[in-house]
Formats: sequence, structure tokens, C-alpha cells
Amino acid sequence: QDYYGKELQKSEDLKTNACITSSRPLPKVVRDALERIHEEVVARYYGCGLVIPECLSSCRILDLGCGSGRDCYLLSQLVGEQGHITGIDMTEGQVWHRSGAPPYPPSSPPISFPSSCQVEVAKKHIAYHMDKFGYRKPNVEFFHGYMEKLGDAGLADESYDIVISNCVINLAPDKRAVLREAFRVLKPGGEMYFSDVYASQHLSETVRKHRVLWGECLAGALYWRDLYSIAEEVGFSTPCLVTASPITIGNKELEGIIGDCRFVSATFRLFKVPGGSWTGPGVVIYNGGIVGHERELVFDANFTFKEGEVVDVDAEMAAILQSSRFADEFLIRAGRANAAALQGCCC
Repeated sequence: QDYYGKELQKSEDLKTNACITSSRPLPKVVRDALERIHEEVVARYYGCGLVIPECLSSCRILDLGCGSGRDCYLLSQLVGEQGHITGIDMTEGQVWHRSGAPPYPPSSPPISFPSSCQVEVAKKHIAYHMDKFGYRKPNVEFFHGYMEKLGDAGLADESYDIVISNCVINLAPDKRAVLREAFRVLKPGGEMYFSDVYASQHLSETVRKHRVLWGECLAGALYWRDLYSIAEEVGFSTPCLVTASPITIGNKELEGIIGDCRFVSATFRLFKVPGGSWTGPGVVIYNGGIVGHERELVFDANFTFKEGEVVDVDAEMAAILQSSRFADEFLIRAGRANAAALQGCCC
């Protein structure tokens, strides 16, 4: 709360690239949507990945650690007026300095606007964005609260299609509770799509208690293997790695404290697959119906589905596609069927 609420004024104040979105090319629909977001909301953004999954029309989405609401307002446009976005964040006040500049030196008095909660900034611009998007009623809402205790904010069981988060789970002391709560509020077949920071080993006590490293999203990073064990324990499918990139640390003092540990920014997708929804491998054909991904759908690092192409999938991927919002976008058959016969059937 203190690091993000008082010390950081813009992304250049960060000492690593952990919380800076990668420069991957953005789809035009996303670029256009970003341009319609209020500049104050965008100015307060920190994140380590673009957490925008596919096939979003009319979905209900929960954003854990929404900050000032940038991702929420972006998703608001992609789900449409019939969809709904909920943002929740714990961060209290942040002092604004003129033109987003870094704090003035102690010798000169700072010029600042009144401190305000990140969530209050998001709330303040709801009417602006709904008018900008042409919506008759708001499809976004924001709460101040903790992602380990979503029930305290009144979020009910099985009430969301998708849960997202952008480089914030590492800031939660109890990551198991975060995933457990996400699993609880997801509908059967729902997805948790999130970016975060992971470590190559378990972190030392010195690193885990270092104030700056915690604020930089490193001291709270999970050992990457622990994500898999926690996800399985909670009930999620095996994590699907979407993208990953190494984190650089441009600070000699911090490098010395970290030692030989390495960090990576990665995006994963987890699914709440109903038990018994699929029992074996299958073959699938993508029909090309997802807006912005008509020719191919890059689902994760292992599976890219091209329109009309027959793809063999394992039992878990078959279950994910069959039980999730992607079901209507694929022709799915059990077993290792004859590809030519399946292609002919599709035609």
C-alpha cells in the first residue's frame, strides 16, 4: 500500500522491468480500446502483461488488483454492454504531482492534488467511460478490498466467467487463499487468466523481507513449481503457460541481495474443469469464429489452433475446450479419429 500508494508516481520510478508491460504488438481492437480510456486512469497503470484473453463477448470478469481500472475499462469495451466487469483493489491513497512528474526535491515544496484511493480514481471515471463507450448503463463496478477475502466484498460462488490479475498475486502473502477464492467465484468451466512474477528457486528470508524488492514484485514471487502444486490442490487444471519473458534488474545493490536467483514474468491460464467432463484424448477443429483471432488462436505455448485445421489434444485440453466458453468455437471429437474423415465431416 505504501510503495504503490506513495512512492511510485510513474513507471519510470520502478527499479526493475517486472511491472512494465512487454512491447508485444497489440491487436487493433485492443489499441483502439486503450485510446478511449481516460488519461488519469492510464497514468496510474503498473502491470507485467496484457491480461486480455479471447472470446469475451457478454462475459462476467473479475479483475484482482484492478488499481485505477485501466484493464477493467479496456475489458468493459470487449465484453460489450451485456457483459460485466468487477474490479477489486487494496491500495490506499496516492499523491499526484504536477504532470505525473517524480516528487519534487525536499528543498522545494511539492505541488500535488489531494491523495485519493486507486479504486476511487476508477470509480470517479465510470460515467466518463460509459458515455465514451455509448453504454446506456454501467457495466463496471469497483470495490476496495482484498483478493484473499472476496466474500467480504460480497462476491458470490460461481458468479464469474473469468478472473484476471496483472502482476499482483505476488504481493499477496497467502497466494493459496487467492487461488482458492478465484476458484470459488468462477463458474464451472471458468478461467483464471493472469500474469505474474515467478522465481527460479525458493527465496531467502533476506529477499522476502526486503521492502523495495517486495514493492518491485520480486520478494513475493512464487517458486514456479509451487504454482503447479497450489493450482492442483485448489482444484484447477494444470497451468497452461501462455507467454514468459525474463526480468532484468538495473540496480547493483538489488542484484547483490538477490544473488543467483532468476525471475520471469509469465502469463498462465487455469480452468475450473467440471469433474468427468472428458475422459480421454480428442481431436479438435477451430472454426475461426473468435473476433480478432479468425485465422488462428494462440491458446498457449503448446497449442495454436488454425482455422479448419485438425489438431490432436490430450484429455485435459479436450476437457478445457469442451467445458469452457470456447466450446462453441470448436468441433470436438473423442479419440484419435482419422483426420481426413473428420475434415470431410466438418466440410
